[in-house]
Amino acid sequence: MSREQDDMLRRGIGMTSQRTRERLIQRLYEEGVSNPKVLEVIRRTPRHLFVDEALAHRAYEDTALPIGHNQTISQPYMVARMSELLLEAGPLDKVMEIGTGSGYQTAVLSQLVERVFSVERIKVLQDRAKERLVELNLRNVVFRWGDGWEGWPALAPYNGIIVTAVATDVPQALLDQLAPGGRLVIPVGAGEVQQLMLIIREEQGFSRRVLGAVRFVPLLNGPLA
Repeated sequence: MSREQDDMLRRGIGMTSQRTRERLIQRLYEEGVSNPKVLEVIRRTPRHLFVDEALAHRAYEDTALPIGHNQTISQPYMVARMSELLLEAGPLDKVMEIGTGSGYQTAVLSQLVERVFSVERIKVLQDRAKERLVELNLRNVVFRWGDGWEGWPALAPYNGIIVTAVATDVPQALLDQLAPGGRLVIPVGAGEVQQLMLIIREEQGFSRRVLGAVRFVPLLNGPLA
């Protein structure tokens, strides 16, 4: 592929063009996303590369889209909001992501923090995500194929943890892997009743904030080839 073709692939054409992306950024801003770094990263990250070609024309709609294996690429607003919450207290060095999925949230995080450690249970999805991040020359991500409920204890602690699937309750393993002052952004609940939570590791215990209703696919146990 020539450099010109590569640039066109990243920029997109038609419904994946820069103008279409700008409309999405304006919508996110109007919905309350205010961190300029997050908005800029969302603007320049080619979401159309993270969905099937047949859905590329919908890549910059503010909606979740299917990526196969009963999984979805998260709604851009939710990616932006969760990223913003992680960064609320300042820059982060070491973030663990539970649920690589398409790799879109991973790509966004990798441009906002120093290092990302991403765990995914479905190997084929993670393999595709790796390829996309290499295409975009995003090199500060390390991947693990495994059970998201367990996190990645060998490399703990983490300054931030983001979970992109809903857990029935907050996994103790993830709380244990938070550094002092670390922030965990996680959807919690079951069925139609899901709430986005921000949990911060304090000197004594954890503080918790409920941030509103959300809808995510479930966080399941065990790796899947």
